[in-house]
Parts: sequence; structure tokens; C-alpha cells
Amino acid sequence: MNWSENAWKSIDNIYNDIIEMPFIKELSDGSLEKEKFQFYIAQDSLYLEHFGRALAMIGSKAHQVEDALTYMRFAENAIVVENALHESYFKEFEISGKGILEPVCHHYIHFLKSTAAFEPVEVAMAATLPCFWIYKEVGDYILNLEQTSENPFQSWIETYGGEDFANAVKTAIEICNKAAENTTLEIRNRMNEAFVTASRLEFQFWQAAYDLKVW
Repeated sequence: MNWSENAWKSIDNIYNDIIEMPFIKELSDGSLEKEKFQFYIAQDSLYLEHFGRALAMIGSKAHQVEDALTYMRFAENAIVVENALHESYFKEFEISGKGILEPVCHHYIHFLKSTAAFEPVEVAMAATLPCFWIYKEVGDYILNLEQTSENPFQSWIETYGGEDFANAVKTAIEICNKAAENTTLEIRNRMNEAFVTASRLEFQFWQAAYDLKVW
């Protein structure tokens, strides 16, 4: 197995916990309370800004020019395109403002930015991969469920279960595999640790929205 296959196998239990969590189940059938989705979207909007900055930092450190350009495009997408998408949700779900970074979002973005700043670029790539890959898998999982006719969260579901996002995820996985293949065993182990940590934080991010967890 290549690096990404082994990495995904190592988070099987985390991913299964994610698709079984109440937030995802209720998002899937449209029964999620509006207040919880509002909390999630506001925090996710804040997250994406900082995620984009981490991606840009990775782009600046990438060894190959084509990888640098790819991560800079990822950063642009996170900050511009995704932010515009969230602005539409702000109107649709009557969200007045982003608010402040609450504990889990705060923890997650600082983990990503500190990893991008101080760890080898391969480790930083691995740390940002779960945000791509887990969202794709969750989006696909929900799309394959029997859908209600009027799910208020359908546009969110289609965004992460769509083909455009799938192509970006495939590219990110390929870059991480190439990076792992061309580095040392020690750094590959650190890539694994970063991938698992970020996956745990993905779970915690959704759980925090369901629990409305604030400082």
C-alpha cells in the first residue's frame, strides 16, 4: 500500500465515528437544528480563512514548482470560493456574523498553521489532507443515502460530494503520496501522526457544532 492507503486505514475508526455522529446523521436527513448548523457555518467560515493561509504557507515551502502552484490554488479556493459559498449560507440561514473562534476551531487552525510554519512541508501537507479527504468521503456517503425531497442542507451536501471537489482531493492525495515516497521514514511517521491528529480534529469540529461548544 502507498502512504495514503496506510494513512486512511489508520483512521478507519475515526471516520466511522464521524459518519455515525448525530451531526452527520441529522444533516443527512435534514433534521439538524438550525442553531447547530448556524454555529457550524460561522466557525467553518473562520476556519477556512486560516486553512487557506496554512495552504499558502505550504505552497511557499513546496519543493516542486507545480506543487507550490497547486497549494496556492487550494489556498485561493479556500479563502475566496468557499468564503463566497458561506456568505450565501449566512443569508439563507440568517447568520448575522462570524463571531469569534471557539475552542475546537481555535485549536484546529493553530495546529495547522504551526505545523505549516515549523514542520517539514511533507508533514504540513499530511496535516491539511483530512480536511480535503474526509469531507469528500462524508459528502459521497451522504449523497449515497436515500435523500429527503426537501433537505435544507442539500447545497452543502452537493458541494462536498461533487466532481470538482473530488478532483482537488485526488490531487492532494497524489501530492502527499509523492512527498512520502521521496522523504525519510522519520518524516513519513510524522506525516502519519499529523494526519491522525487532524482527523481527530475533524470529528471534534462537528461535535463542537452539535454541542454548541464555546469558551
